[in-house]
Amino acid sequence: MHRALASITRITELAPIAGADRIELARVAGWQCVVKKGEFKVGELAVYLEIDAVPPDREAFAWLWQQKNQPPLARPEKFRIRTLRLRGTLSQGLLLPLAQAGVTGNEGDDVTQQLGVSKYEPPAPSGMGDWRTPFPSLVPKTDELRVQAAPQLLEELKGQPFMATVKMDGTSSTFVMVDGELHACGRNHSIAEGENLYWYIAKKHRLAEVLAGSSLAIQGEIVGPGVQGNPVGAKDKSLFVFNLYDTRTGEHLGDPELRKFCAQHGLTPVPIAFQGERFDETVDSLLQKAEGTYEGTTNQREGIVIRPIAPLRSTVLGGRLSFKAISNRYLLDERD
Repeated sequence: MHRALASITRITELAPIAGADRIELARVAGWQCVVKKGEFKVGELAVYLEIDAVPPDREAFAWLWQQKNQPPLARPEKFRIRTLRLRGTLSQGLLLPLAQAGVTGNEGDDVTQQLGVSKYEPPAPSGMGDWRTPFPSLVPKTDELRVQAAPQLLEELKGQPFMATVKMDGTSSTFVMVDGELHACGRNHSIAEGENLYWYIAKKHRLAEVLAGSSLAIQGEIVGPGVQGNPVGAKDKSLFVFNLYDTRTGEHLGDPELRKFCAQHGLTPVPIAFQGERFDETVDSLLQKAEGTYEGTTNQREGIVIRPIAPLRSTVLGGRLSFKAISNRYLLDERD
């Protein structure tokens, strides 16, 4: 399932906010947004922009960054839709009437490109290195969908043995052999060998030897000094493995196989937050359990990733059943 940064959605509920006369709470899918009182009706269609969406520099959105009674300003360089707390109520994303956004369509339509909405990308870590090739096409990129964006995922996992792992806050990496050569990749491309973050990890763990003659791709989060402020408190740049993907079969390995592989090769898998024999969580319970701090620190952890113990295919996602719940405390504390 492609992540729609801007989509047409239906208002499912409107609720009052204690002590607030001009605003109320609107619910769409698994999200909640603070809106102007009376601006929407239950059952009405609206345009929803997700967290981390960067709205276009257009008049319809300028009020988001414009100072009252001040000359017009261009959209600030780092501006994006964030999680906010307004009158003590959490607001996640932005809702606009269709007419104000200037779009027409049906419920579920992706209007990201139509509106010119883009995705905020955090600054690249220091020592990222130089471009080598595009991201290898034989490996899927890593980008989990937030549970609020598709609550129906909960039904697909219901009753299944599951595991929730800690989402480490760093930078995504992929290591795979292509035509007998190791490729060390960031989120979007393969990186030239040299004195950079990704090849430091590749050499530290001798990944060329680990993957020699193998069809497996290792995907993990690199954390440590110089990477996103090192909220996990690592003393050295380190790799936490969250995926093992077989490029020959086109399938992900299950969590038990991943942990066995890591133990055999001296690698560290992502920590387990909690697990169970029968999944029966809700969006709200997962968001509560997503909160916490990284071990040995007082830093809010980013959240959790939820998957069945043995890989299952999701009809909603069109691929492996896997999704994330991001901690609201983390989002409220987030800094550029």
